[in-house]
Amino acid sequence: MKAPVSWIKEYVDLPAAVTTEDLTDRLTALGLKLEGIHAAGQGISGPLVIGRVLTMEPEPQRNGKTINWCRVDVGSANGTGEPQGIVCGAHNFAPGDLVVVVLPGGVLPGGFEISARKTYGHVSAGMICSMQELGLGADHEGIIVLPEGAGEPGEPAFDALGLGEEVIEFEINPDRAYALSLRGIAREAALAYADGHDAAPFTDPAVRPLPEVDGRAWGVVVEDPAGCPVFAARLVSGLDPTAPTPDWMRRRLEQSGIRSISLAVDVTNYVMLELGQPIHGYDADKVAGDLHVRRAHEGEKLRTLDDVVRELSTEDLVIADDSGAIGLAGVMGGATTEVSATTTRVLVEAAHWDATSMFRTGRRHKLTSEAGRRNERGVDPLLPGPAADRVVELLVELGGATAEPGFTLVGEAPARPVITMAPELPARISGIDIAADASVAHLEAIGATVSVGDQDLEVTPPSWRPDLNDPYDLVEEVVRIVGYTEVPSVLPRRATGRGLTREQKLRRRIGRTLAGAGLVEVVSFPFVGEATFDALGLPADDVLRHTVGIANPLSNEAPAYTTTLLPGLLEAAGRNLGRGQEGVALFETGTVAFPTDQAAPIYGVDRRPTEEELQKLLEALPRQPLFLGVVLAGERERSGWWGEGRAAGWADAIEVVRRLGAELGVAVEVAAASRMPWHPGRCAQVSIDGEKFGHAGELHPTVCKSFGLPARSAAVEIDLDFLMSRAPAVVPGPVFSTMPVAKEDVALLVDDSVTVAEVEAALREGAGDLLETIRLFDVYAGEQLGEGKKSLAFALRFRAPDRTLTAEEANAARDAAVARAAEITGAVQR
Repeated sequence: MKAPVSWIKEYVDLPAAVTTEDLTDRLTALGLKLEGIHAAGQGISGPLVIGRVLTMEPEPQRNGKTINWCRVDVGSANGTGEPQGIVCGAHNFAPGDLVVVVLPGGVLPGGFEISARKTYGHVSAGMICSMQELGLGADHEGIIVLPEGAGEPGEPAFDALGLGEEVIEFEINPDRAYALSLRGIAREAALAYADGHDAAPFTDPAVRPLPEVDGRAWGVVVEDPAGCPVFAARLVSGLDPTAPTPDWMRRRLEQSGIRSISLAVDVTNYVMLELGQPIHGYDADKVAGDLHVRRAHEGEKLRTLDDVVRELSTEDLVIADDSGAIGLAGVMGGATTEVSATTTRVLVEAAHWDATSMFRTGRRHKLTSEAGRRNERGVDPLLPGPAADRVVELLVELGGATAEPGFTLVGEAPARPVITMAPELPARISGIDIAADASVAHLEAIGATVSVGDQDLEVTPPSWRPDLNDPYDLVEEVVRIVGYTEVPSVLPRRATGRGLTREQKLRRRIGRTLAGAGLVEVVSFPFVGEATFDALGLPADDVLRHTVGIANPLSNEAPAYTTTLLPGLLEAAGRNLGRGQEGVALFETGTVAFPTDQAAPIYGVDRRPTEEELQKLLEALPRQPLFLGVVLAGERERSGWWGEGRAAGWADAIEVVRRLGAELGVAVEVAAASRMPWHPGRCAQVSIDGEKFGHAGELHPTVCKSFGLPARSAAVEIDLDFLMSRAPAVVPGPVFSTMPVAKEDVALLVDDSVTVAEVEAALREGAGDLLETIRLFDVYAGEQLGEGKKSLAFALRFRAPDRTLTAEEANAARDAAVARAAEITGAVQR
């Protein structure tokens, strides 16, 4: 919202010495955030004066263009008093007109210096200026013609053009719709310069005598009073359609960011800026019969003022006459009744509309307008009558129109609710010492009516503040007037309790472990659709396709809550690889949802559910475990001067799970499995004590292709709640021994069907307590081993905590390990 400072000062008596910077500082402290301070004509310096055109001689040129050789009286501003010779290419002025002239030595916006130079066979000593050249607007087709009385030739033109006048631009929060008007901003300025509890003198432009309501202005039928509680109509005739918008009004509209169109339209926009009430003018000769405010009919269409034919919804509020809809209520008028260059009778409409309906209509039609912007935030319901009367007053004064007798006002403003507030509540909430009488005075200063009872305050908010609905809204009003800077700084008390919970500690440990492994955390939208499951290659009967639907999804393509974290991770990985990353290692922790077979009952909101009803609701809640997802794609180890890099693979994914298990003190078991979206031959099922809690391994080639990932990318998904539930309360630290280690290597011949994990587990079991570590360091298969055979070589490390192992002890432990492996897996030592 842009507000010229001079316009603000028309309604509030500010101190004479107040500066714009001080005004904006105080308004910002009250909640009107400053966006910027603008001044028209910034960058202009030097002689910019009023001139009177004496002669104007057209001279056609060879290029087909006609220029005007002008003699302009600029008084003594040129130092000689003689007429100034200027070449001008515009043709919208005539001898005798007052124009704006910049003389040699002047500088226009953009650093454009003016000097006397020869052009078109003449020495042009200056420039006759247009709006665009002075930075006042986009109009460059014609120069500025000033009205008579604007000044004498040679006088500076700054005041006549309003140059240098400062305009404040505010960012208005949605709950402060009243500040989308000069009336609202001036009221805030009055609060900003309050003397004690009394606001600065404020003149409300909406307070004006109104004609008696007799319904004779125009027939109006409101069929939907909930959508349109108040509708006002007035009629003027005899409007001069050629009457120009006065310069002062056009200037203020442009300063406020609204383009001047015609007098009738400009007046409605001016009053909207002044009061905050959107107004629409109809060409009364084009309106057929009474006006009806109703919901649109099925299949009804309307051509709006932006020349777009819109198919209306039955939820849209429209204004209609006997021919059908002629306006999208509160958002934009219709083209059939538009005020044109021949309009002499104007039907003025000002109405109060339901804000929710306005918001939905605007979003439904993707249509924004200054009127819709205000109506969807909530406008003062007492404004329609004064706003319509103000428009009529200006059309009579500026356009020579006649106000027709009659004033139609249908409906009445909804009553504001009375809010009960304890007098000490503002002080208790804010910590500021605010007396009860100060709270009363501040609430009355914002326009509220306050009744002081025995114990509580009965507060009726003003009609222009629909955002005030409970005692804490009133507390905010009192505190912002007192000043947020007065809120004392108090150190918070130490929180009670024993610090982080066990689960919080485990989740932080998991996050640190993954970060230490080089993974980066991401957060994805937890919504999926059938296309997502198709991309993962899940069969039609897969349990992951059984999802919880979202009542109001963000997208129709993703209408359900996810049962897996992998889609978001895979999309993030593909997006980053597509933007030039050589490799990505991502993880995400989040809840997934598995629905129950029991439907959730829907109870009313007039009472609390009974214990039995509450239990049924809880039983219907979907199970929402915490999951961990990991995706590894591209380079896992980067190449460089140190050697070749390495791409991520299935082993990296399994190692992530093993590392988490080690960090939490849990032994993770790994076994081959087949599960989409993993590769059927490179997928591992991870478990603890035989209970499965997830999968890890290489992704299926079709899944990699669907998400734009390189072949052999890997992924992990595990139930983090299950993993944390198996973690011991205290993870024992490593035990270090000063005794030397005994090294033994074994190579075992086994069938291809035997997994490394099975052999390793058997070796561990047989080796006993002396075994410190075991590591696979070679896998070999060849013709000399026989078909269907492979060789697995393990490095066994034995150590005793209190003595040096003898060779016999180390050999005995090794042989016991090999014997157990032979017994369980059929391994043969090579």
